[in-house]
Order: sequence, then structure tokens, then C-alpha cells
Amino acid sequence: MSKNQLSDQELVMQFVSGDQTAVEHLIKRHKRRVFTYIKLVVKDSQLAEDIFQDTFVKVIKSLQKGKYQEKGIFVSWVIRIAHNLIIDYFRKSKHLPTYNGIENDTDVFNSKKFSEETIEQTIIREQIAQDIRNLLCELPEEQREVILLRHYGDLSFKEIAEQTEVSINTALGRMRYGLINLRRLIEQKNMSLTVL
Repeated sequence: MSKNQLSDQELVMQFVSGDQTAVEHLIKRHKRRVFTYIKLVVKDSQLAEDIFQDTFVKVIKSLQKGKYQEKGIFVSWVIRIAHNLIIDYFRKSKHLPTYNGIENDTDVFNSKKFSEETIEQTIIREQIAQDIRNLLCELPEEQREVILLRHYGDLSFKEIAEQTEVSINTALGRMRYGLINLRRLIEQKNMSLTVL
């Protein structure tokens, strides 16, 4: 059976049993999701790459020490490690992430991907992405975290509840209030978040 057909748990078991290639498959399988989450929080490609590498170094060491128990989904555990490393980084540097205007990551919650965009549409879409990032920074941390995990980390509410160590109802409530607050901020600032 190909490693691509194995579950995360099977690959973890193979790695713990000494198969070094199993962890490479796990990293490849979850790289996009984990890296995207890190980058959206730290808003700096180089820093995101560093934290991503540190995350998987910690994952490998934890697996080798037998610290991973199959309590949930493997990728949720990895994102939790990344999240904790991000918090550690910002505690040490004593600053919050801010948007620097250089990044061109333009993934907006449910925006359609256009196969052919005009320059004007591209500029508007990039401005919308920047505006949403700025608005997210104005939300309370618990609400911002749930929105990032749900819309950018693509986690289910069950995974978010496990990740943030709250009940599913609390996670749902934080999402609801986060979206209400986002709408309120959009109205207060009289913003338009649509692409022509």
C-alpha cells in the first residue's frame, strides 16, 4: 500500500516504529494548511517559514518521545503546536502582528477565484484582503482566533474547540460574535468589501 493511502495515525505509527519517510509524507500532506495558518497570523513570509520549520521539529521530537496521543485529528495537534510557537514568539518580541502592505496573499473568506481578472479587480481584491486583515486585528483575541482557525485554517468547530480548549458551543458563540463585530466595524467604517 502506498504511503499516500495511509491515514495520519498509520503514518505516525510507522514513524514511531522507525520509518523516517513516514513523517515526510505527513509534512507534505499538511504543509499548505499549517503554513497558511501561520502566515495569516504572523503576516510575514520569512517568519512564517521559520515558525513552520520549528513546528515540525517540535512535532518530530514529540512523536519520538511518545507525547502524541490519538485524542483528535493529527493536523489539529500540529496547528496547536504552531499556535503555541506563534504566541511564544510574540511574547518574546512583545509586539502584535500587523499587516505591512507587502504581502500579496489575497484569500478572502468566501471570495470567488476569477480565471481572468482586470487589473482594477485585482487591486480591489488585494485592498479587500488588507481591509479584512486590519478589521480582524480590531476583534477581541478569542473571536479573531476562531475566525482564523475556521476560515483560514479550515478547521471544523470540533477541531477549534479542541484547539482552544473550550466547548463547541463556546467556539460557535465566539465565531458568531466575531462575525457580528466584523459587520459592525464594516458599517461603522462605511466600507465596501465587494469585487466589481
